[in-house]
Amino acid sequence: MRPAFYTSVGFQKKMTETAPETLAFQAEVSRLIDIVANALYAKREVFLRELVSNASDACDRLRYAALTEPGLLEGDPDLGIELQPDKAAGTLVVRDNGIGMNREDLVSNLGTIARSGTAQFLEQLGDKKGDVDLIGQFGVGFYSAFMVADRVVVDTRRAGDSQGWRWESDGRSGFTLAETDEAPARGTRITLHLKDDAKEYLEGARLREIVKTYSDHLAVPVRLVGEGEAERLNSEGALWTRPKSEITDENYKEFYHHVAHAFDDPWAWIHFKAEGVMEYTGLIFIPSTAPWDLFDPSRRHGVKLYVKRVFIAEGVESLVPPYLRFLRGVIDSEDLPLNVSRETLQHSPVLGRMKNALVKRVLADLEARAEKDPKDYETFWGVFGAILKEGLYEDPGQQESLLKLARFRSTKEEGWISLADYLSRMRPGQEKIYIITGDEVEALRRSPQIEGFAAKGVEVLLLTDPIDEFWPQVVGSYQGKQFQSVTRSSADLEAIEGQEEQARDEERAETLEGSELATLVAWLKTSLGEAVKDVRASKRLTTSPVCLVADEGDVDLHLARLLRQSKQGAPEAVRVLEINPSHPLIRRLASEVKDGKADKEQLADAAQLLLDQARIMEGEPPKDPSAFARRISGFIERGIA
Repeated sequence: MRPAFYTSVGFQKKMTETAPETLAFQAEVSRLIDIVANALYAKREVFLRELVSNASDACDRLRYAALTEPGLLEGDPDLGIELQPDKAAGTLVVRDNGIGMNREDLVSNLGTIARSGTAQFLEQLGDKKGDVDLIGQFGVGFYSAFMVADRVVVDTRRAGDSQGWRWESDGRSGFTLAETDEAPARGTRITLHLKDDAKEYLEGARLREIVKTYSDHLAVPVRLVGEGEAERLNSEGALWTRPKSEITDENYKEFYHHVAHAFDDPWAWIHFKAEGVMEYTGLIFIPSTAPWDLFDPSRRHGVKLYVKRVFIAEGVESLVPPYLRFLRGVIDSEDLPLNVSRETLQHSPVLGRMKNALVKRVLADLEARAEKDPKDYETFWGVFGAILKEGLYEDPGQQESLLKLARFRSTKEEGWISLADYLSRMRPGQEKIYIITGDEVEALRRSPQIEGFAAKGVEVLLLTDPIDEFWPQVVGSYQGKQFQSVTRSSADLEAIEGQEEQARDEERAETLEGSELATLVAWLKTSLGEAVKDVRASKRLTTSPVCLVADEGDVDLHLARLLRQSKQGAPEAVRVLEINPSHPLIRRLASEVKDGKADKEQLADAAQLLLDQARIMEGEPPKDPSAFARRISGFIERGIA
């Protein structure tokens, strides 16, 4: 039996006499429609998937709204979607009896892209032919209708409203809006005037094939009408409620496309049912590609909460922690009340227990996949590792699990390593896990701070994500080994037995010692004054003459730079200058200072140049670029002369 919304009560034939209002598309929308309509022909059938998914979401939203306003469903309680091809008119109608839209909704949803990042999306899409992988990530699936239609008419009435509205566009110049009495009693009817080369979508067999392929998982029925008695095209029941033995990989993938509004295939999925004190079903997906706004602070996760198959909310903060915000899928609870509000959810102990169980399940699944296929897991880590590491800072209860999952770049290997790999290669006498933070791995490999560690065969982890500046201090240690930044003055190498100690000792045969070294250090302190916190002989340098290190209690070098770049007002920290007593330049400078015959101004310039060199090697500009250039020019001039 067909639902009431398919009867003539929703399709009165009297048009209001209000003249249509012509509006222009947002500039980005015009460009987007042009790209979608003319460059994405490889999978043009996905237009139907997108329209049906939007209709399904509209039904979900109405079901949720009706929990507090039951009257919204009055007279038409059976939600569904209908496809009606008309070969004579050359049109395909997609209609639903969901929440519907009013005038403001139409302008916002179909006239603009009401999300940040539109420009980035268009830039990424560019002129890629047949590349639809980015479309779903930006919630712009409706515009795919223009791949097959040269005119689209949307008649809609928001649930509870008396006034219906008509939106119409050819996808080029803009769109018109007008009041209408021909809108459904509730919901949305989209009429596609198909292009001549898209008439295949008027065939019942083709529509059956598309719905079965892309939308078989939907909880609401999708019916084909116009060829006789209404025919349901999708399976009964929500996908996550079906036994896993009845679900194919393709079913899972298509449900992911629907629930995530994405075109990539999922990297993995977890389908489970929890029974006992709490009863709930979960179908959770891990994407294979990162969404464009993954690092947007306002971004929420994409796990939808259902209660007894009724959609409640999406992105509930107390269901999934921020460091798992890349997850997509569904959690369906049997224990929460149907009339639960978003405010109540934030403080629900039931939801808190579900969150803890979900986190443990996801992390355990990741650990199992890492053991089974390390290379494939590294692919996942390369995409989402920076986000997962946020949990080391945010979630003390899961630090042990997250540390097992963490992968790092290091000075020993080109690929990813685990902390277990690191511990297995620690040198005799080594009691700490050494790390260095920066912007790029290759730049860190060349850092003067790791020279002494490399000489002793000590591995250093190379950390380049912003969160790496924070979690080591919070975590503290792993299996009894403390995390230690090599850019701090406390990074001591004396107790570690090195593989190249003899060769290194030979290299240091000619080195400053005793009074000569003390004289140079004292002179540098006087010459540089308050520009440095201290001057010390270095045990970490082997080939570079100088480097800067952070004293204990000071902000680390890279973190200070990040804070300044983000305008967080980081205090200007004065650093310790370390000198390499065996470097020819340092020995020559010591000799000049000892003799006392060199030009004092030239010696002062040399000291400042050493400090500027140390700053440059840390990615910092000289304090006074003009003075730096003048000093360089002077030394070059004297060298040439």
